[in-house]
Amino acid sequence: MSLFVVFNPHSGKGRGAQLVGPVLDALSRSGPVEHALTTQPGDEERLAADAAERGVETVVAVGGDGTWSNAANGILKSGRPTRLGLIPGGTGCDLAKSLGIPRDPRGAAAVVSSGRTRRIDAGRIEGRYFLNIVGFGYDVAVLEDSWTVTWLQGEPLYLYCALRQLRSFPGFSIETAADGGPLERRDLLMLIVANARVFGGGFKIAPQAELGDGRLDVMAFRNMGLFDRLGIMARLLRGTHAASPNVAASTVSTLTLRFAGPPTYETDGEWNRAKTAEVRIEVVPQALEVLAPGSGS
Repeated sequence: MSLFVVFNPHSGKGRGAQLVGPVLDALSRSGPVEHALTTQPGDEERLAADAAERGVETVVAVGGDGTWSNAANGILKSGRPTRLGLIPGGTGCDLAKSLGIPRDPRGAAAVVSSGRTRRIDAGRIEGRYFLNIVGFGYDVAVLEDSWTVTWLQGEPLYLYCALRQLRSFPGFSIETAADGGPLERRDLLMLIVANARVFGGGFKIAPQAELGDGRLDVMAFRNMGLFDRLGIMARLLRGTHAASPNVAASTVSTLTLRFAGPPTYETDGEWNRAKTAEVRIEVVPQALEVLAPGSGS
């Protein structure tokens, strides 16, 4: 099969750059491999779209969830039947966990070389696709808070900001409508719409999510006081939060959200601001063919 490999050299605090040699060495054993390194935001989507339009059979993206999401957008918007391979080079690499792709780059390259594929759903919001999750509220506040802290890096930075926002984030009001139903007003701490099971570097946010079931899993965390917030985060670490009365879990094919003004949100770890106060999220069933072990889910 023809391969084009997109490397994000900045992923994983520079880990992506260190993987260029090992990954190309592992993949080129099956034949010639084209590759390119990103130099600015958006390059993954452009490079993947160009490869797909040239008829490349498989685009392999080396990086994290944002890199994979951008490459998938390039493939899906091209309309070509190009497959996506994932090699972890980022910090969280949550989608790989749900798919059962090993963290080791040579192991992940072996998954690509095996040629085994599965079709997965994608979510779509404001014309962009996401593979893992879209989130509103607390998780976005943590991401934004991390930009203001200059004396920490990596996981300690996000843990510090998560604890700080757990105390200070005020929550938000929203109206939601599932699958064309009536709008329901809610006061929430966090709203996650998940295609896969894991986010945030290992949190099992949607333990029952299936990547190919044609549905999105909605996890709505009710706004609550600090003590209850600490408790729900402990449950989230164990993956038992869905049983809490402070969490409402459901599955949808479409979800309409109405805010007081255009909200900020994250898709696969990437920050966005909505164009309008009302956004629509939908599932695109069986949208993408990915290289993955048969046991992934």
